[in-house]
Amino acid sequence: MLDLTYEAPAPKVIAGAQHDWELVIGLEVHAQVATNAKLFSGASTLFGAEPNSNVAFVDAGMPGMLPVINEECVAQAVRTGLGLKAAINLTSAFDRKNYFYPDLPQGYQISQLYHPIVGEGEVLVEMGDGTARMVRIERIHLEQDAGKSIHDMDPAMSFVDLNRTGVALMEIVSRPDIRGPEEAAAYVAKLRQIMRYLGTCDGNMQNGNLRADVNVSICKPGDYEKYQETQDFSHLGTRCEIKNMNSMRFIQMAIDYEARRQIALIEDGQDVVQETRLYDPDKNETRSMRSKEEAHDYRYFPDPDLLPLEIEQGWVDDIASGLPELPDQKKARFINDFGLSDYDASVLTAEAENAAFFEKVAEGHDGKLAANWVINELFGRLKKDDRGIGDSPISAGRLGQIVRLIKSGDISGKIAKQVFDIAYTSDRDPTEIVETEGLKQVTDTSAIEAAVDEIIAANPAQVEKAKQNPKLAGWFVGQVMKATGGKANPAAVNQMVSAKLEL
Repeated sequence: MLDLTYEAPAPKVIAGAQHDWELVIGLEVHAQVATNAKLFSGASTLFGAEPNSNVAFVDAGMPGMLPVINEECVAQAVRTGLGLKAAINLTSAFDRKNYFYPDLPQGYQISQLYHPIVGEGEVLVEMGDGTARMVRIERIHLEQDAGKSIHDMDPAMSFVDLNRTGVALMEIVSRPDIRGPEEAAAYVAKLRQIMRYLGTCDGNMQNGNLRADVNVSICKPGDYEKYQETQDFSHLGTRCEIKNMNSMRFIQMAIDYEARRQIALIEDGQDVVQETRLYDPDKNETRSMRSKEEAHDYRYFPDPDLLPLEIEQGWVDDIASGLPELPDQKKARFINDFGLSDYDASVLTAEAENAAFFEKVAEGHDGKLAANWVINELFGRLKKDDRGIGDSPISAGRLGQIVRLIKSGDISGKIAKQVFDIAYTSDRDPTEIVETEGLKQVTDTSAIEAAVDEIIAANPAQVEKAKQNPKLAGWFVGQVMKATGGKANPAAVNQMVSAKLEL
C-alpha cells in the first residue's frame, strides 16, 4: 500500500434482539463516461439541453440505424481500468440486454455481460482513522444509459426525455468486500476521486453522472470469514439491491435501514427475499421495486450489429504512459516530500486542482507552512464565499509570497492574515502591500528592547507578579505587541521579556 500502512477497519456490527449481525455490501457504480458524444452515436452528451434535442436516429431506435463505437469511450474505460490497477481485456464484446421501458426506444440496452472490457482490479479505501479497506473490483463494462421518464409535469400524463439515451456508462462492479455504511460512502467517494483525477467521469451525482446500486446482506459474526476462505456465497445472507443512489449520505442511511429491516425479518422467523428496492429519503426507508432479475430474464445475446471489440496492447500502453499521478501516489509524495500529516495530505489531494494549487504555493517554500495557509486560510475563505479553487481571487504565486514573507521574518503570522485579506480582496501583490502599508515586521532588537523597557518601567507591580509566576510574562509580550502595532517579531519579544525579567 505505497509507503503507508493501514489496518483493515472492523466490520459494522448491529445488535439484534437475539444476537449480533454483521453487514456485507457490494456496489455497482454507474459512471457516465466523460466524452462529447454518446457510445454509439455522434449525438451530444451536454447536460441541461432542451428535452429530446440530443438524440440521433440510432438513439431513437429508428429502423435500419446501426451503432458505431465511439473510440474515446473505449479509451476512457481503459484509463479507468488502469487507474484502478485492473486487467485490461484486449478482446471484449457487446450484448443485448432485452427489456421494455418507455425511455428505452430500442427495446434493449447494449451492454457487456460475458466479455467486459476491464477485468479485476482494486481500490484502497481509507477511513481517516488509520484504517483502510482494500476493495476488489470484479469488472468494469461499457453500456448505454436509458432516457428519463418525467411523471410530475402533468397530472394525467408522463413525458419522456431521450437526451441521456445512449450516453456511455461504465458499470464498476465490486466484490462484497465492504463492511459498513461509512465504508460504502468512502468507496464511492474514492472511485469518484480517481475518475476525476483521470478525467474519465466528472462525478456529478446531482446530475446523475455518478450513481450506485447498493447490494446489502447480513450475516452472523464469523460467517464472512468462512466466505473469504471458500468464496462460497452460501455463508452470506440473501442480498437486496437498493437502486440508483446518488448521495453519499443517503447511501449510508439506506444501508443502515435495509440491514435493520433484514435483521428484523430473520429474527422474526421470516426469509429475506432477493429483490430490487428503492430508498425513500423523506421516510428513511426502502421499499420493494421489483423481484431481482437474473441474466436469463433479460435474454442476453451477442449484439449482431457490433463485432467483438479488439484493442492492441500498444494502444493500452500509450494510454498508460499518459496517466496522471493518482491520489494515493500524490498523497504519499506529499507526506514524504513536504512532511505533511496524513490528514493534511488527504485534504490537499482530495481534488487534483487543489493539489496542483498547493504545489505551486509550496514551490521553494516551507511545505507545512504552505499547507497550513492553503487549508486553513484559503480553503476557509473560499468556502465562506462559496467559491472553488479555480475562482480563487488570490493566485498560488501570491499566496506563496505570503508564505515566503512569514518564513523570512518580514511579517508575523498575525500580520500575514492582514496581508492575505488585502491581497484576496484587492488583487494586490503581497510584497507591495507589506511595503506600502508599513506592515514589515520589526526585527531591530534595539527598537524591541526600548518598547520592552518602557512597558516594564511603567508596570512595577506586574513585574513582581511575573517573577513569582513566570506564566504572567505573557502579559508583557502582549503589551509590547500592542505598542508596536503587532509588528514586532514575537520570538524576539518573548526572548527579550524573559531576559529583562530574569525569568
